[in-house]
Amino acid sequence: MPLVVPPLASIAHAAAIIGVCDGLVLTGGEDIDPDRYDSARDATVEDTNPERDATEIALVEAARLDLCPTFAICRGLQLLNVALGGSLVQDIPSQRPDSLNHDPSGPRTARVHEVDIEAGSALACTLGSTRLRVNSFHHQAADRVAEGLRATAWAPDGIIEGLEWRGSDGWWAVAVQWHPEELVMGPEPAPDANLFTEFVRRAAASRPDSRRASLRPRA
Repeated sequence: MPLVVPPLASIAHAAAIIGVCDGLVLTGGEDIDPDRYDSARDATVEDTNPERDATEIALVEAARLDLCPTFAICRGLQLLNVALGGSLVQDIPSQRPDSLNHDPSGPRTARVHEVDIEAGSALACTLGSTRLRVNSFHHQAADRVAEGLRATAWAPDGIIEGLEWRGSDGWWAVAVQWHPEELVMGPEPAPDANLFTEFVRRAAASRPDSRRASLRPRA
């Protein structure tokens, strides 16, 4: 059962929410406030939502502590990176002028550039491939990768397209910069659907009660 979490009056509620959820999905949306990663605001930064930033960062922190499976999409990848201490490219066209156009016009289902994926990574194992053509709707990107995360997918211009948790604590957290939800409704099976299948599998195997039991001190 999906639970949509609104910006909260108190971020203290984040732990209670994660405590009854099987998994966390971080979706696309507006730019993240550069104050969140200690950077001066570039003029290209579009409308931000401080309340949403605060809520989602609190949810990531709670999910990290509770080992709640987390799947992040587009802004979600950027938010995950920032929440864990990373930074962003605030505007790809002006700060990485030699890059591809990562926000082209056209249908949201159009696969516009290739992504190379690290062999053996959770992302490659889930997709069943080390190369995929994807859609793209973003002008920001992960820059400095947070400690604990690693980049596992890149566009041909070097822009990070995938992040995942590399810790040994068993937290499943995978993030993609493209929008796989736009690519799974066609007549032919799409490898992107595997991302959702794996997230659901992880969530089903990581119920809140079982997570709490695994975190209890052993006698």
